[in-house]
Amino acid sequence: MLRQRILSAAVFLPPLLLMLVLGEPWISIVVGLLALLASLEVFRLLRAAGHPVQMIVGAVSAVIVALLVASPAVSPSIALVVAPAVLIATALAAFARQDPREGLTAWALTATGVIYVAQLGFVARAGQFATALPATAPLASWGAERAWIVILLAAVWSYDTGAYFAGRRFGRARFLVHISPSKTYAGVVGGVVAAIVVVGVVLSAIGQSPLGALVLAPVLAAAAQAGDLAESMIKRAAGAKDSGTLIPGHGGILDRVDSFLFAAPVLTAYVLAFAR
Repeated sequence: MLRQRILSAAVFLPPLLLMLVLGEPWISIVVGLLALLASLEVFRLLRAAGHPVQMIVGAVSAVIVALLVASPAVSPSIALVVAPAVLIATALAAFARQDPREGLTAWALTATGVIYVAQLGFVARAGQFATALPATAPLASWGAERAWIVILLAAVWSYDTGAYFAGRRFGRARFLVHISPSKTYAGVVGGVVAAIVVVGVVLSAIGQSPLGALVLAPVLAAAAQAGDLAESMIKRAAGAKDSGTLIPGHGGILDRVDSFLFAAPVLTAYVLAFAR
């Protein structure tokens, strides 16, 4: 398990760092590519679980919505029409089903899959609403947009790492074993503590009070854990160990981004509430 985490970091960290260095439009391009790959995995899992879905319509819609959410050129008011557009597009695709009950399931689950994956767009969006960083902040040259992405990455990865080591060392009592048998209460505590420390350091680096980590880190940790459990539920329903085989021996793209699907919109909400 530890070896898998190290290898995954070795595969994903360099391109993510390059994306941050280059900035837009590369951030949105990477988000769109990840949304495409993750959506295909989601819809394959839903089919494996015995549910009819509209894979092509769903994947295309997920990429479009993720890019609309991510792009700084798109007004936030576009969100008013995104949800209706997804519902209409997926409903039209479901009308071709001869069995209305099958069509209804296809409509509901395709729309859900689109919104679920398209939340990746918030990875690029959160910092776009933030105030400019103080000129004296160590990460001031990165700008608010990229700096808040660093906070998101740091929060999710530190929580995951802290939860892994604390769970291995102290984990006895487990929770939600019907979804993911490896989750422990000790892991949650260890992950939250690690996230508070790391997020506090990064907040200081962008000119924010490190005390903000006492609120932000636990909230992002809870969202990341929920995102991981949501994907585990989908895989458990499909009888699958991994979301895909894109990374031989290490699963699919969804296995690597599941925590961000819930944590990214939560970070965006935090920025809107406290960092504008």
